[in-house]
Amino acid sequence: MKLKCDIGTPLGEMVAMAEQDSLCGLWFVGQKYAPEDVRDWKEDVDHPVFAKLRGQLASYFTGQLSAFDVPLAPRGTLFQMAVWELLRTIPAGELTTYGALARQLAAQHEGRIPSAQAVGGAVGHNPISIVIPCHRVVGADGSLTGYAGGLDRKAALLALEKVIT
Repeated sequence: MKLKCDIGTPLGEMVAMAEQDSLCGLWFVGQKYAPEDVRDWKEDVDHPVFAKLRGQLASYFTGQLSAFDVPLAPRGTLFQMAVWELLRTIPAGELTTYGALARQLAAQHEGRIPSAQAVGGAVGHNPISIVIPCHRVVGADGSLTGYAGGLDRKAALLALEKVIT
């Protein structure tokens, strides 16, 4: 059963989704690629995953937390899952590029380097915003590009992490 919980943040309202004891989704309301129909999901604001997530998000937004340890269970293709796993290795306060992620994937799998665009597509479809830090990925020239929650939020998250001012 899919459970949901609305969570207020300084950057706007978010919807969290959990199944069993893991977080499967966290989206800003109206975010690109967010599920549109959540009516069949059961509201459960007291679920332990949501309680832990709320506390960790509150600590993150006050600058007291740089890494989340909420149990995660994102769903995607094998390629997307590999990209999202790499995203989780980017420390707070650091940036990487789509091309660098593509080269890391190739090195890990001893294969062809996927295109930066393919990596960008997987990053853009990250179902667990903030916790899986897709906001730490920038264009090859350092420009802020491609955040499904909006570039203003991406800039705010990076400013919070003291990456940009």
